[in-house]
Amino acid sequence: MSFVESARADGATFECGGKAPDNLPDHLAEGVFLEPTVITGLGPDCKAQRQEIFGPVVSITPFDTEQEVLALANDTRYGLGATVWTTDLGTAHRMSAALEAGIIWVNTWFLRDLRTPFGGMKGSGIGREGGVHSLEFYSELKNVCIKL
Repeated sequence: MSFVESARADGATFECGGKAPDNLPDHLAEGVFLEPTVITGLGPDCKAQRQEIFGPVVSITPFDTEQEVLALANDTRYGLGATVWTTDLGTAHRMSAALEAGIIWVNTWFLRDLRTPFGGMKGSGIGREGGVHSLEFYSELKNVCIKL
């Protein structure tokens, strides 16, 4: 909710959501829930644009060129995942190569083969997990050298 409140203070427009759902069943009443939230109207320096929000929140920012959107997308200390929506395969390849994120989804989201590596770049993540990469991620290797 701090991201939602920050966006509100920064003058965001809430296209939908931005609050806890109404009329939750009794067994969920004490939980922490947020309606799916779509935010527009924020500048690139706003907290809701620059942080990783692990919740049902998306901020939409218009752009005119690939270079502009790449600059916006990569101007963060995080890089867990990104999505590219396009009908042009060349655009998909160019954007995927240039985006600084550990996983890039093209024309989909959250679709993943668990045998492939997963993890972020920059401040998002500490390596890769998935498939054989999990062996390293969940192992602590040690080298002991003894001369007798």
